[in-house]
Amino acid sequence: MTVPLSVLDLASVYEGMSHTQALRDTIATAQEAERLGFRRIWVAEHHGMPAVASSAPAVLIGAIADATSTIRVGSGGVMLPNHSSLVIAEQFGTLVALHGDRIDLGLGRAPGTDGLTAAVLRRAAQESVDDFPNQVIELLAWFGTIPPLDNGIGSRIVAVPGLGDSPELWLLGSSDFSARLAGLMGLPFAFAHHFAGGAHTRVAFEIYRENFTPSVVLREPHSMVAVAGLVAETGDEAERLALPNGLLFVRMRKGERPGRIPTLAEAESYPWTDEERTWVRERNSHQAIGDIDHVKGRIASLVTETGADEVIIAPQGPDLQTKLATLRAVVG
Repeated sequence: MTVPLSVLDLASVYEGMSHTQALRDTIATAQEAERLGFRRIWVAEHHGMPAVASSAPAVLIGAIADATSTIRVGSGGVMLPNHSSLVIAEQFGTLVALHGDRIDLGLGRAPGTDGLTAAVLRRAAQESVDDFPNQVIELLAWFGTIPPLDNGIGSRIVAVPGLGDSPELWLLGSSDFSARLAGLMGLPFAFAHHFAGGAHTRVAFEIYRENFTPSVVLREPHSMVAVAGLVAETGDEAERLALPNGLLFVRMRKGERPGRIPTLAEAESYPWTDEERTWVRERNSHQAIGDIDHVKGRIASLVTETGADEVIIAPQGPDLQTKLATLRAVVG
């Protein structure tokens, strides 16, 4: 590949699997990604989703950083409105103090959960998505990237650790808003094409670059695109191995109660309708799912279409072995 590659791991929980095993699989993925030369591994904040065990990104990032030595480790992302910006500054300042310049803090403004769970999470913080830009500015001040805020609080409170212990800060998103905000704030931008694929992806990157304003963080725009990836011997086999994730999304789309990722046997025996198969096939067509030539070509096309400086791959599949095989194939 002509751009650096990274890994986005969702700490997947499959039917019959314990949370312990899911988190161990994430750490094993990080160790293999480091061995293979990937630049970063990120984990994402989700709550109340039985299929995702990464509800506490800072804790998981610390475990991954302890188990690795060179790969960058971070969040893709922390859903900032769920938290006090001071708490996040202290958490990630602590990670930087422990692990040095290997920590990334990717920030999102979505809740990463349903409305009720978000309300409970935010009960103490009293934050909303409308506060997100101000929270990002607060974080930059807590870390000392910009001067303390002249708001009667910023000069009286110090983040310890935090001040002087800044991670690499990214804004994440799947919308025009996030792209524009990242550009105006002069921050790196990562777009979630892996679940918001389509023509809108290219537009988001254009908006980011058009609105980019140099800052103390970046003099020029820097961006990354996330894509779901699965490599198999043939395209048909890749589509088969992607069925469990496809069925999970079909059920979510139908408004069913979230569950764990189905087994491959369950997904194969599911009574798929023509509409559901078409929807999954269309969704997969925007991602990097197929034989190795197709996957590498799809990633290269995304880079060309978006102008992204980096690609972060969210490996798919019914088990850890399939995901690791995808990572090995992509860099092979």
